[in-house]
Amino acid sequence: MKNKSIPQAASPLASWLSYLENLHSKSIDLGLERVSQVAARLDILKPAPFVFTVAGTNGKGTTCRTLESVLIAAGYRVGVYSSPHLVRYTERVRVQGKELAESAHTASFAEIEAARGDISLTYF
Repeated sequence: MKNKSIPQAASPLASWLSYLENLHSKSIDLGLERVSQVAARLDILKPAPFVFTVAGTNGKGTTCRTLESVLIAAGYRVGVYSSPHLVRYTERVRVQGKELAESAHTASFAEIEAARGDISLTYF
């Protein structure tokens, strides 16, 4: 990392994104072990959520929107993560069909940063 101080939870989203983009020496470091360790520290995997992974060349956005709508209509609480974003970073996360507010993103970043300790996570 390039010697930057950790932003506060209330810092602007742009400050957090700049910090996160420079946090890890590699932009992509494959493997889920580190993510699993931080998730365990945050105690967010109990009960384990149902996860759908949508991959491929075409139709991912439409498939996710359709699945999201069907599950919400059936009474499920639904979250969608999509990457990359088109215009705004906040497009990446939706809960119940609505984009997460910038303040919710920065609060989450602060919580994850506090929990990760010496575990290295990439922006990817």
